[in-house]
Amino acid sequence: MSNVSRTGKEEINNATSQTTFGKSVESQAQIEDAASQSSPDAGDEMLNIYRLEPIAAPDDPRWDNSPGHGTVVVAARTAGDARIVAAARELDFMEVDAAPAEDVTTVNASAFRDDKLYTVIEIERNKRDVKRGILEGAIAVDTIRPIQSD
Repeated sequence: MSNVSRTGKEEINNATSQTTFGKSVESQAQIEDAASQSSPDAGDEMLNIYRLEPIAAPDDPRWDNSPGHGTVVVAARTAGDARIVAAARELDFMEVDAAPAEDVTTVNASAFRDDKLYTVIEIERNKRDVKRGILEGAIAVDTIRPIQSD
């Protein structure tokens, strides 16, 4: 049963939207990734180089929830994708004996995803000779503490 109702004299609401799905850069990249797995031309996309730098003060309480890793350089599609690439290198709770606080993954709690902790600076554009991922910097895997035994 639909929750669509008609009141007044407007057009009939068929519960559809005029927005288009899958047109963002990230959505297009995901579609291309799926298609490229069987393609011999995989890895031939234009990427940008980004530097992620901590901008919050060392005593900022946000660092208590998301430890920093210093400056990291990544190859990514967009500035938002650069944050995702960096966060993906951190340890996720599913890989240790720990549980998330409010989600099914801890990737959203990464310091790289917080624009108050890290800024993203584009340093090169349209590079084909790099693969998407971390180029410089070390990302520690001790961001999650396992459950303590009694």
